[in-house]
Amino acid sequence: MPKRALVQRRPWLLVSILAAIAYYALRDAPVGGLYLIGIKGAAVGMLAVYALLRHARRDATILTVALALAACGDVMAELDDIWADALFLASHLVALALYLHNRRDQPSGSQRAAGLALLLMTPAIAYTLAAIRPDASHVALYALALGAMAGAAWTSRFPRYRVGIDALLLVTAKLLLIAGNGPLLRSAFPDLAIWPLYYAGQLLICTGVIQTLRRDHQA
Repeated sequence: MPKRALVQRRPWLLVSILAAIAYYALRDAPVGGLYLIGIKGAAVGMLAVYALLRHARRDATILTVALALAACGDVMAELDDIWADALFLASHLVALALYLHNRRDQPSGSQRAAGLALLLMTPAIAYTLAAIRPDASHVALYALALGAMAGAAWTSRFPRYRVGIDALLLVTAKLLLIAGNGPLLRSAFPDLAIWPLYYAGQLLICTGVIQTLRRDHQA
């Protein structure tokens, strides 16, 4: 889409993208403090505004709540890890409700198998990565909700190669975060990759879901 059309029709989406880029560029800069936290929260927060304004039906409202909770989690991650995890968990559960409400009528056997694999493998991998930590069981429980959300996204009626795969990006980002506090503690890769994967997943899930809902309304 031309930049002018993006500005005119989807300004909140443009602000979100700019905030995500700004946070990634400035996260190690001396700016810090509330300014950087606000920029970080605006990235997914503006996606929530975009979802709310682009479609008025119930499913868009559910998506808005999931994105808003995730944005609050992004902010709280800079302040308190426990509250951040609680907000992200709530976001995953709300998104899970959205995908279960929009289940594909007749998913293929391979789609069901992939959904089940995400449900089971995500907590198993998370527990393995966090095995040396005293809270490994709590990490696995959180990852179970994350895997359930991703599996439900994969078997939902939303575009599998847009929403489904991008839910996998969220899973990958979280597993990298866990690994960054464990076996990849001395590696710079998690710090470089987590935010781009996480934000790309949220962005494309948001636009993929809204595109489907708007197409339904026009049909």
